[in-house]
Amino acid sequence: MATAVAILGGIGLFLLGMTVMTDGLKALAGSALRTVLGKAAATPLSGAFWGAIVTLLVQSSSAVTMTTIGLVSAGLLTFPQGLGLVFGANVGTTGTAWLVALIGVRVSLSTYALPIIFFGSLAKLLGSRRIAAAGGALAGFALVLYGLTTLQQGMGGLAESLHPSDLPAVLGMPGVGWIDGSVGLMSLVVVGLAMTAVMQSSTASIAVTISAFYAGAVGLEQGAALIIGQNIGTATSSALAAIGASATAKRLALAYVLFKLIAAVIAIVAFPVTARLMKALTTSLDGMTLLAAYHTAYNVVGVAVLLPATQWFTRIVERLLPSRQTALQRALDPSALASPVIAVETARRVIAGVLTRSTASVAVMLSGGAVPSAQAGEAASALSEVRSFLSELIEGPETDAERLRMTSTVHALDHASRLAEILADGNSPGHRAEASGNLRAAELCARAMRAVQAIGGSITSESALSTKATSIGWSTSTEVAASLDEAEAASSELEALQRNHRAAALASVARGELTAADALGRIDAARRLDQIAHHAWRSAAHLLGRGVNAD
Repeated sequence: MATAVAILGGIGLFLLGMTVMTDGLKALAGSALRTVLGKAAATPLSGAFWGAIVTLLVQSSSAVTMTTIGLVSAGLLTFPQGLGLVFGANVGTTGTAWLVALIGVRVSLSTYALPIIFFGSLAKLLGSRRIAAAGGALAGFALVLYGLTTLQQGMGGLAESLHPSDLPAVLGMPGVGWIDGSVGLMSLVVVGLAMTAVMQSSTASIAVTISAFYAGAVGLEQGAALIIGQNIGTATSSALAAIGASATAKRLALAYVLFKLIAAVIAIVAFPVTARLMKALTTSLDGMTLLAAYHTAYNVVGVAVLLPATQWFTRIVERLLPSRQTALQRALDPSALASPVIAVETARRVIAGVLTRSTASVAVMLSGGAVPSAQAGEAASALSEVRSFLSELIEGPETDAERLRMTSTVHALDHASRLAEILADGNSPGHRAEASGNLRAAELCARAMRAVQAIGGSITSESALSTKATSIGWSTSTEVAASLDEAEAASSELEALQRNHRAAALASVARGELTAADALGRIDAARRLDQIAHHAWRSAAHLLGRGVNAD
């Protein structure tokens, strides 16, 4: 009974410590996590490398995976680039097994862990934001060490009643035939899978396996077989999390499951050779190090096999799980709300897309063309969804720069919404300008529309990252700056023209040249063109981060 309590308590302390440490590291990383992943995934290969590094640092493959889902949904990464990050996260998460193998089961650190827990908890409770995050990470790390010490004590008691001969024999063990060894291998794979499914943590289950080997309760080959199953078991949590999730989340979860299954098949097929190799290396390396190395190699081989075939793998996943969402629904993925930075960037790009289509419609109408009236309603509806999307943000941005970016995005949304309202009233600006005889106003408005259309197109094109990723940042190219200057000049000139036109139109009534109704109609047409140009220009300026002080 005492042995079971020690094992369960050790596992519980380990899981709690991992959770506290991961939360602290994620808070300490802050927006840097999103920035690094957004910049790093230029190709699937670099994405896999940085996905592994970031996962190793924050000790959470789920954090990397959820951030990746948000980046893909926002259009900051393509799906193949997102896969690269997810593949890398699988390698990075093996770092904890090395911690267990090299430190956790060899040295009893409980004496040092308790004071570390105290000081870490004190920093978390009393410190400022970053100090509190660092304190949480430190306290969590100490809890992990204390949990491993407790688990080690429990496994020592278990080894007195459990011997490797009590477990199924697997391929590679002396005197084991192919049939019995294969059955034993698959049996332990299933046991490993069940362990991870119950604990919802492959790291914890692998820590149990390494501790059990150190205590002598399982053999080296049996430990390797358990690790195969424990790696497959991590896919169960992803599959459960994908239920009811967005299409992007479901696709990445499916890709994760397929990756684990393919890697497991490779490991099972190669197991006889791997077992002999590990046995040969026991003369120079201890078993705990070999099991940690096997865990890492298992995932590295899986990534090495699938990474060159990322495009093919992507097509398979998309065919198995086709998306029925509209482009707007894919963009405003609820998973992006987990990160204020990604959520704001998502909204910014959707607003830019709506602004591009709206200004293109106005330009067509000013040239005398016809545009379906439903387009204005669609723009207003899309912007309404953006408003609801941003309203669901629970946590605000962390830094002044991120808060400024959110403020600018909301400003842009406000101006774009006003533009959509003007266009939704059903009156063609082209026909009204022609009827008023104010063709100069129509020409200036058209200039502003073309410039804003170019700006919106430049922002939305940033999401087409087929060859490289761009950071989450303001557009600063010379062409974009020139387009913004052109829109501002046209809008300012149109505003002055509108004021002069108003005075001239009202004076013409007294001279008997126009009726009051005609004069007011012309003033309204010019005012409408001025409002269209102004809101389009201001929305574009805010999307570029250059309009906060001008409203």
